[in-house]
Amino acid sequence: MTISDSGAKQSTGVLSFKSPYTFDDTVQRLLAALKDHSIKVFATIDQRAEAKAVGLPMPSTVLILFGNPKGGTPLMLANPEAGIDLPLKILISESVPGHVDVFINSAEYIIQRHALPNELLANIAPVERLIAGALSA
Repeated sequence: MTISDSGAKQSTGVLSFKSPYTFDDTVQRLLAALKDHSIKVFATIDQRAEAKAVGLPMPSTVLILFGNPKGGTPLMLANPEAGIDLPLKILISESVPGHVDVFINSAEYIIQRHALPNELLANIAPVERLIAGALSA
């Protein structure tokens, strides 16, 4: 499956996917896909809970920080500023009830943004297919 086959849309370096699953199922499917591929989850942030804690309303929103030091470290060695985009992130949002969206920075955008060698694209691009696969019905 290619990213274009997955229904992903790209805007300003951000890929967006529509999930056919509920919000909770989407979060669990993505976490399971990362675990199944031995990709470390550094943090899962429930942004709705954080907003609620300060008295602000927010739709269901979770940010997952993840990565593989074997893949990311070469990017930071090539250009330390790439660390601002690492670890990688997945944002899951249900801004409209029943419509779950998943967002990630595209690998190409990260490579271009930090003027990294094109061969380093292979270190982070596979995550796009992994996400598309986790969201396929």
